[in-house]
Amino acid sequence: MIALTVLAPPEDQFRAPTPDELFNSFTPIIPGVDWFTKPVLLAILSAVLVIGFCWAAFANPKIVPRGVQNIAEYGYMFVRDQVARPFLGKDADRWMGLLLTLFFLVFIWNIMGVIPILQFPVASHIAFPIVLAGSIYVLKVYLGMKHQGPIGYFKNLMFPPGLPKPIYLLLSPIEFLSNLIIAPFTHAVRLFANMFAGHMLLAFFSMVGFWFLFEKLTPLGAGVGVIGVVMTIIFTAFEMFIQFLQAFLFAMLASMYIGGSLHAEH
Repeated sequence: MIALTVLAPPEDQFRAPTPDELFNSFTPIIPGVDWFTKPVLLAILSAVLVIGFCWAAFANPKIVPRGVQNIAEYGYMFVRDQVARPFLGKDADRWMGLLLTLFFLVFIWNIMGVIPILQFPVASHIAFPIVLAGSIYVLKVYLGMKHQGPIGYFKNLMFPPGLPKPIYLLLSPIEFLSNLIIAPFTHAVRLFANMFAGHMLLAFFSMVGFWFLFEKLTPLGAGVGVIGVVMTIIFTAFEMFIQFLQAFLFAMLASMYIGGSLHAEH
């Protein structure tokens, strides 16, 4: 009697995950609680880390900063000088709590993508950038109507002063779309798209290295595998820079929107 073993085709033995599997197919951490998945857990962990970091740094500050306080103060000065003051001027200190939190939270969200085991940037899940950008949008409109009046805010938004009246026929719809529809959309999508693309690239090159070095090792394949590993290392370093840059840009745009609502001339 001869036993026949049916082998799965090579493509079934090793298959690259689809974007849906990388970003959406997560098993609930707690059975029966479908919403509590890995991205949600990492988002909560990020918030706890930011709170813990700021508490450790500023709960009992010293005149001569050391340790965590020293690192936090460098972050504070960076956000104050590069994000808040250019757009908020004398109001910068008032809004530093929000802007500093945004910067640290988005940065931790992003850096989760290169931490071993965790390896998932929270902002690559579109729901999270939408919530943050939507919150800034609501705050922007609220502050604009509060400080300029409802009519004055939308008038200044859609009819910038000092232009010939016929220009407004073309400019006003563009200003409306740009400030109230496109701006919040791009605020969220810019962060999401960069983290999504970066995670895809890292997943691709790491799988190339794993496949050709461990699953299908040949003299030629070994060279391709080494290239995959090298590219993974290079892209990881580049991705960390992009993660920092996107946190900076997200906080900077929030500062710009708040400044534009507080001061009509902006």
